[in-house]
Amino acid sequence: MFTSVNSRAAAAYQRIAAETSVQGASPHQLVGLLYDALLQAIASARGALSRGDISAKGVSIGKAVRLIEEGLKAGLNLEQGGEIAANLHQMYTYSVMRLTQANVRNDMAALEEVSRLIEPVAQAWKQIQGPRPANLQPVKTAGA
Repeated sequence: MFTSVNSRAAAAYQRIAAETSVQGASPHQLVGLLYDALLQAIASARGALSRGDISAKGVSIGKAVRLIEEGLKAGLNLEQGGEIAANLHQMYTYSVMRLTQANVRNDMAALEEVSRLIEPVAQAWKQIQGPRPANLQPVKTAGA
């Protein structure tokens, strides 16, 4: 019924760390955080499914679907993003369908498939650099 002081403190620390990460993040970093959270939610769903914890599996898959629909997919600019945005949109739509099937059918293979689809995109996203904010541009010194 009651949680220990240590677990409450740890939960509060995690919440504050997450809020701080989001508040100080650039748009590029925010997308990276969405990918991290998505892959973590899928991993949690896989763990819950392997333990037979169907309720936790459903919660984790629901979180994953929301991250895709309300975060990654909603952030796409289909008018200006060209073929890349269209392809990401299709991948996100397919991923949501497979996550829904995984939830309904308790399908580990569907969860693994979505992880395999998202992981390379998440890694590629982390490898590219977004533009630096103006206040972080290198300072030019005299004679440089």
